[in-house]
Amino acid sequence: MARGKIQIKRIENSTNRQVTYSKRRNGLFKKANELTVLCDARVSIIMFSTSGKLHEYISPSTTTKQVFDQYQKTLGVDIWSSQYEKMQETLKKLKEANMNLRREIRKRMGECLNDMSFEDLRGLEQDMDTALNVIRERKNRVIANQIVTSTKKLRNVEEVHRNLLHEYEARARDEDPHYGLVDNEGDYGCVIGYQNGGQAPRDMFALRLQPNHPNLHSGAGSDLTTYSLLD
Repeated sequence: MARGKIQIKRIENSTNRQVTYSKRRNGLFKKANELTVLCDARVSIIMFSTSGKLHEYISPSTTTKQVFDQYQKTLGVDIWSSQYEKMQETLKKLKEANMNLRREIRKRMGECLNDMSFEDLRGLEQDMDTALNVIRERKNRVIANQIVTSTKKLRNVEEVHRNLLHEYEARARDEDPHYGLVDNEGDYGCVIGYQNGGQAPRDMFALRLQPNHPNLHSGAGSDLTTYSLLD
């Protein structure tokens, strides 16, 4: 069955286009190799895909530079010189731009002002005022953000403090006999539990307690019971 003739036009589907490129590239390189072996020709092929990937074929024992040198000699042109001239022109423009930038920087540092006219100095002053306003606005935004962050942290700390204080007060009011009151400046070796609804001194802490051994007895006529601290 004869193959249908393929219409030569751009393949719209990107996948099919890449497959066709790969197949025909390999076929072209195969033909170039056959031409090199059969005819002792020097062949150089350089190809770029749509993605920018480089593919090349160079005859064995031959370099791309040798092929281009022979090409220039045969046609009487010098592509390297023209390329060098373009590079030199680009380098010159870059140097001029660099010198202008350095000059502008020195002016903003208060240097190289003697050759400037009054209008130039006035324009430079306006430019620096504009830049200063931008810097101040940025600085104020940074300070404002820091204040907001610090305020949020402070609120979190205050909330934790309130929760701890609320928990402490709730335990202090609790009638659970396992909680007693300890004088902040007294002896922490023992804890005094107040009985009969006695009022505790102001500077006290509520702690988890455990009664002493049952054989422990209080002093005669005392209304206080002594507890030992938990381990």
